[in-house]
Amino acid sequence: MKLLFVGDIVGRPGRAAVRECLPQYRGQVDLVVANGENAAGGTGITFEIADEIWGMGVDVITMGNHVWDKKEVFEFIDDSDRIVRPLNYPRNPPGHGLCTVLGSGGTMVTVMNACGRVFNPVLLDDPFQVLDKALESLAAKTRVIILDFHGEATSEKVAMGHYLDGRLSAIIGTHTHVQTNDAVVLPKGTGYITDAGMTGPYDSVIGMKKDLIVSRFLNQMPSRFEAAGGPWQFNAVLMEIDPLSGRCLSINNISQRQNA
Repeated sequence: MKLLFVGDIVGRPGRAAVRECLPQYRGQVDLVVANGENAAGGTGITFEIADEIWGMGVDVITMGNHVWDKKEVFEFIDDSDRIVRPLNYPRNPPGHGLCTVLGSGGTMVTVMNACGRVFNPVLLDDPFQVLDKALESLAAKTRVIILDFHGEATSEKVAMGHYLDGRLSAIIGTHTHVQTNDAVVLPKGTGYITDAGMTGPYDSVIGMKKDLIVSRFLNQMPSRFEAAGGPWQFNAVLMEIDPLSGRCLSINNISQRQNA
């Protein structure tokens, strides 16, 4: 089976990129997963925007540290079994840390989401231990398992790749919004990339208005981040997975840009 993972969708330009680019892949893949934690104006998600993304052909939306930024998320996340928030938030918050869906080719796929703890100000449970328990419970249920590991530190993401190698189909890093050049099938059959990149405005600083971010670095004064506009980029990862064993057979970066 083939699976497409779309890197962090940022604001209106990111949604425009998905609308423009996804149709050329949708007919070739069995399932589409996209990180949508920045889809609403650069932070968080609303039901209307989630519904828009599903309508474009995305099957499952994963989240990250901005999952709670739009307060209306509490009104629908419990009922939205195709939105997956980080599994390792403590004390069982609203929503679902994983979901299992049927791909168009007839294969059941489990999609998981977890946040790293390095450089993360939020007090989260240990993702290594939480994922250990989750994978034990899934062992007899699904062969194809995809993890969106949303983290700041490349070392933590690489370590997670080696720790879970052979126990799931693919680990896709998100959060830093810069696509890395290390897509690889690890020795025991898990596909891995440190960061899938960003689907959003490329004339920006990781999706935000560049002047505001540069000014913050120069002046060390707090400022409100605002999503940038302008031409978009589309970053994604395409995987081929053996549906019987769950092993990843290939994993490749995708990067497209809108003409300015």
